[in-house]
Amino acid sequence: MDHEADAYRTDLMTITRFVLNEQSKYPESRGDFTILLSNIVLGCKFVCSAVNKAGLAKLIGLAGETNIQGEEQKKLDVLSNDVFIKALVSSGRTSVLVSEEDEEATFVESSKRGKYCVVFDPLDGSSNIDCGVSIGTIFGIYTMNHSDEPSTEDVLKPGNEMVAAGYCMYGSSCMLVLSTGTGVHGFTLDPSLGEFILTHPDIKIPNKGNIYSVNEGNAQNWDGPTTKYVERCKYPKDGSPAKSLRYVGSMVADVHRTLLYGGIFLYPADKKSPNGKLRVLYEVFPMAFLMEQAGGQAFTGKKRALDLVPEKIHERSPIFLGSYDDVEEIKALYAAEEKN
Repeated sequence: MDHEADAYRTDLMTITRFVLNEQSKYPESRGDFTILLSNIVLGCKFVCSAVNKAGLAKLIGLAGETNIQGEEQKKLDVLSNDVFIKALVSSGRTSVLVSEEDEEATFVESSKRGKYCVVFDPLDGSSNIDCGVSIGTIFGIYTMNHSDEPSTEDVLKPGNEMVAAGYCMYGSSCMLVLSTGTGVHGFTLDPSLGEFILTHPDIKIPNKGNIYSVNEGNAQNWDGPTTKYVERCKYPKDGSPAKSLRYVGSMVADVHRTLLYGGIFLYPADKKSPNGKLRVLYEVFPMAFLMEQAGGQAFTGKKRALDLVPEKIHERSPIFLGSYDDVEEIKALYAAEEKN
């Protein structure tokens, strides 16, 4: 790659231009989705800027102290939540918002309502902030199919009804990965322009990977199929090389690596968390949506992840997602256990 030539490219595919191009394929489109997405992008830029300053928190007064005006300074995850709620409401294109930070769903006042419902985790992996590990925002978007009063029923739908999903990772670079149902595309924030530029068009996950990603500290509480699968990863019986273990503990970082390099990410149910630990609406569904769009799979231990129908907005589920063949292998182990 000619970096010097690349530095002077003038024909840049920004995320706004990309989404407008997509919009032009649908003559009936009124641009509502484009407006909604540009507000999500703005939220991501704000959080990226705040995360970059987090190490200086004590220095610049972002860490729970009171500032000169007597305002209470907010923790980064609470701040991120406020930013996204305000950006989504002010877009005028949303009706129901579900955030990991809020116990109840937010219903947008009637004068600002639109046809979309957004589920999101404003800052996933926020416990990693203080050690500089990659963290991120995860989001999924549903459409409301009626003009009645919005309710939580509008988001308690299977993941296969989502119209778009994505995440923004705040790490060595700030990267937004998005799917609107026609493949997965990655955009990197160019700080000098303040724009997300298309750097990873049409991401496809390899069919098989040599990395597995799981918290092995929970191994004593796992069920049979998960234990067998991880054993196979470490001690393969077919003469193939053992898989490498990579686990960050920040879902966005672990899934991002899995998406680009292949392999499998597991957060199974165990004795401590019989329903799994990751939340269905704004962690499992968006990541499963992206995985399938990139040619991978996502499985709960019982069924395809996107076929789950949540009953509560903060419901949890086990999840196995990644390369097609790797997930196929764990599906076979669960199927074999069911027969016995």
